[in-house]
Amino acid sequence: MKTQVILGRCSSYQRAEVEKALEILLVPAGGMAAFVSPGQRVLLKPNMLAGKEPDLAVTTHPEIVRAVIRLVQKAGGKVAVGDSPGVGSPLQVARRCGILAVIEETGAKFAPFSESVPIRPQGSTFHQLEIARDILDADVIINLPKLKTHQMMGLTCGVKNLFGAVVGMRKPRLHLQAGADKAFFALMLLELAEHIAPSLTIADAVTAMEGDGPGSGDPIHMGALLASRSPLALDTVACELVGMRQQEVWTQQVAAASHRQDSQLNQVELSGTPLEELRCAPFRPAKTTDVNFGLPSWLRAPLKQALSARPQVDLQRCVMCGLCVKHCPPQIMAIKEGRLHIDYRRCIGCFCCQELCPHGALQTRQGLLLRLGRFLQRR
Repeated sequence: MKTQVILGRCSSYQRAEVEKALEILLVPAGGMAAFVSPGQRVLLKPNMLAGKEPDLAVTTHPEIVRAVIRLVQKAGGKVAVGDSPGVGSPLQVARRCGILAVIEETGAKFAPFSESVPIRPQGSTFHQLEIARDILDADVIINLPKLKTHQMMGLTCGVKNLFGAVVGMRKPRLHLQAGADKAFFALMLLELAEHIAPSLTIADAVTAMEGDGPGSGDPIHMGALLASRSPLALDTVACELVGMRQQEVWTQQVAAASHRQDSQLNQVELSGTPLEELRCAPFRPAKTTDVNFGLPSWLRAPLKQALSARPQVDLQRCVMCGLCVKHCPPQIMAIKEGRLHIDYRRCIGCFCCQELCPHGALQTRQGLLLRLGRFLQRR
């Protein structure tokens, strides 16, 4: 049986339009009442990566969160909203990106994701993970990702957004465990998403992000919303909408290689607005962070340095706030003699520094042959 993914139009974040668009979006699935029963505890998990203004497209827009809260409350659910940001406390980030005001205005509860509980997802990637107790205490989880490119994984949407269930500094530890093996990290994300198993995923693609996402890319208007019971199925359709190939998105690539259901477009049943009517010009991807165009392993190894991407400091933008130093998984960054230094010999290429820098001071520098490979791929 194919998994349903519903597509819908939403041209702006005007409150009335968002509310109407979300109601229409869920009609083919039976409305919010198909997911929420009266009295159930419902946790909304938006993307609250950092305390940025909503117009920058770094976080799920507060009007999307507001409209979903209203629909859940109408269905009789008791709503909490939470995430674990990359930088800053959950409360600070929720306030800055406008989500806290929505929580207070609607009478929902703020879930600070302050306590972690160990879980053991099926599979063998990580024997044990720790996620927020708020996730486990909920009867229903509604995943509210922002559609964005991503320096490490290629794309962040339904699957990657659930990494926010991992609290605080436990995220860098998982990056360190995965090291430079992005396929290994992607498999962990897939297993985590399968363990959490949100009842519904609704993606905010009214304004998405292309380029060097998820924190420093460029907002791009799409005017779209996506919904599905399966975050992987939703991501499969999202890739098609923005013109990203399966091999450009690590979670999709690993899902296909492991023969997961919903990793192929022919496994999905599309409803709502026709995909072709919402398809946009191909997204400008984040700079490639891995050699992935067919060079044999014996050649990749000695040329790793020339063929790899690495973070590069923009000295004009860097204010030496130290956030990247604090959050670097292998701890290979330091502020010395009035400037930021990176030990590239030990860099694992996770790009957490670029993702979390509030000033956009960490860019991606690709090796010459890596740039050449990308150029040849596009010809």
